[in-house]
Amino acid sequence: MKVVFHEKFYDVYAGDPAAAAGRMEAIIDVIGPVAELIEPVGAREDDIASVHTLSHIERVKRQGVYEIACLAAGGAIMAADMGLSEPCFGLIRPPGHHASSDSAWGFCYFNNMAIAIESLKRRGKIETAYVLDIDLHFGDGTVNILGNKRYVTVYNVNAPDREEYLAEVRREMEQCEADIIGISAGFDNHEKDWGGTLKTEDYKEIGRLVREAATRVGGGCFAILEGGYNHQVLGLNVLALLEGLSQ
Repeated sequence: MKVVFHEKFYDVYAGDPAAAAGRMEAIIDVIGPVAELIEPVGAREDDIASVHTLSHIERVKRQGVYEIACLAAGGAIMAADMGLSEPCFGLIRPPGHHASSDSAWGFCYFNNMAIAIESLKRRGKIETAYVLDIDLHFGDGTVNILGNKRYVTVYNVNAPDREEYLAEVRREMEQCEADIIGISAGFDNHEKDWGGTLKTEDYKEIGRLVREAATRVGGGCFAILEGGYNHQVLGLNVLALLEGLSQ
C-alpha cells in the first residue's frame, strides 16, 4: 500500500508524546517491507486558511512549528487524493483532530483531516465525505470545522467495550454512503496503550469494514495517523489497519 511519509517526521519538534523520539521509527520498522513510501510536500497556506483563521495560522508560526504542521497537512491532502483511486495511509505528524478553526490543543496545530477533506471538495473531486475517528479521544476540532457542513458526516466511535466498539464501526459502515471515507486513525485505544480496549487484530477488522463500505458505494478511502503512544505495539497496529484496508 502507498504510505505518505517524509523523513522530517522523524524530527522531535515538541516535548509531547506525539513528537516523541522513536514514534515514527517504530512504525516504519514494521510496515517498511509492505509499504510504498511517497514523499509529500507542504500544504499551501490557502489550503490551511480554508479551515483555519489567519490568527490561528499566525499563532502556529510564532510557536515555530509551522513548517512541520504544513508538511503534515500536505501529507493528508496527498493521502486523500490517492485514496480516491486506492487505499492510502498518511503516516504524518503532528496529528490534527484536536485543532479547531481558531484554536488547538492535544498535541495538534492544524486539522489535517479537515484540510484534506475540504481540499477534495473545493477542487470538485468529491460531493460527499465521511470521517471515522477511531482515536481514544473525541476529535473535537474536526467536529468544530466539519460538523456543520452538510456534505460531510463526522463520527467519533465511543463504546464501553471491545465488542460494542467493533459493532458500532460495523453499523456505521453498513450505512455509509460517501465518495470518500477518511479514518482519523488513533491507536491509543489499544489494550496496551492508554485506552486498553482494542486488540491488534481489531484494527485489521476496522480497515476491512471501511474498505468494504468504500467498495460497495464505488468511493475511496484513506487514513491518517492521530494518536498511539506505546511504541512497542504501535507499528503492529498500523500494519493491521493497512492489511484491512488492502483486502
